[in-house]
Amino acid sequence: MTILSVNLNKVALVRNSRDTTSPSPLEFASIAVAAGAEGITVHPRPDQRHIRASDCHDLAAALKVEFNIEGNPFAPAAASDRSAVGDYPGFMSLVEATRPAQVTLVPDGDEQLTSDHGFDLRQDSERLLPIITQLKSWGCRVSVFMDPDPEQMAMAAAIGADRVELYTEAYAVAHAHGDFTSTLAAFVDTAIAADEAGLGVNAGHDLNLMNLPDFKIPHLLEVSIGHALTVDALRYGFAASVAHYKKALALRAGSD
Repeated sequence: MTILSVNLNKVALVRNSRDTTSPSPLEFASIAVAAGAEGITVHPRPDQRHIRASDCHDLAAALKVEFNIEGNPFAPAAASDRSAVGDYPGFMSLVEATRPAQVTLVPDGDEQLTSDHGFDLRQDSERLLPIITQLKSWGCRVSVFMDPDPEQMAMAAAIGADRVELYTEAYAVAHAHGDFTSTLAAFVDTAIAADEAGLGVNAGHDLNLMNLPDFKIPHLLEVSIGHALTVDALRYGFAASVAHYKKALALRAGSD
């Protein structure tokens, strides 16, 4: 079964557009779980543009489902100019304090609007190895954000990763253009290579209600969806949108 992890970044972004505590990521996490989500994902950044360090602490204390924190493991501490927000302690310090079930390592930078590529383990393996070792010593499952490249799956396993999260923007773009067969094939091959290397397979980025049923790759354990689900929530409501995504996942069943 493929589980749905709901990313709450855009809920926090709406809150942060005003000097308010609403909408509360913790409240919407509860709504998502009650509607069938098996996990909650957040992706804090040093500028705390959406999810804040304090949100991570609140969620870690309250959640009874899988908590997944994404981010750049090399992101340092950063001071905030708003006392109510608090400083960003650095990614690794935040994970050490909150101990999420899963940590997804993403090579994003402060200047990026959103994640736009995976790690290249031909270059990044050496510096990721001690990071992964440390995270696993804290009891966290480690997933590495990767482009669909079968040749790199064994490299991810060699540095101790438990899973890879496949960056799915290329598939989403191809699907929107109506010709995604060859693009999907690359994800299928990568998922097979990951499984052969002993890795679990997650996926995320630009998956939506239209393209998720066609994302028929084997061994898919988890999808993380935030932006599209939040947009759909404006149409259908938040709980109803989570239910719609659960149905979309069911439509792709049989590919695992």
